[in-house]
Amino acid sequence: MTVPCAQEAYSFVCLRCGHAWEGAYEIRHSRDAQGRTRTDYYVGCVKVPSPLTANTCRVCRGDTIRILRSGLVSSVRSYTA
Repeated sequence: MTVPCAQEAYSFVCLRCGHAWEGAYEIRHSRDAQGRTRTDYYVGCVKVPSPLTANTCRVCRGDTIRILRSGLVSSVRSYTA
């Protein structure tokens, strides 16, 4: 059984090198045969690991990532531009 999906966006900052980026995800919830809830994350039609538990910096490959509310990276970039 599939439950309606939700859209979520997050801002990320690597605490190793300072690189910042944003990501938008479609979150789909479903139940397995035992009735347990399962959460899957998608970017487009591609299933990806949860950005909340498995995230790596694209610049330095560091895995110490701070997750922030969406829009923070773009707002800082527009302020400094």
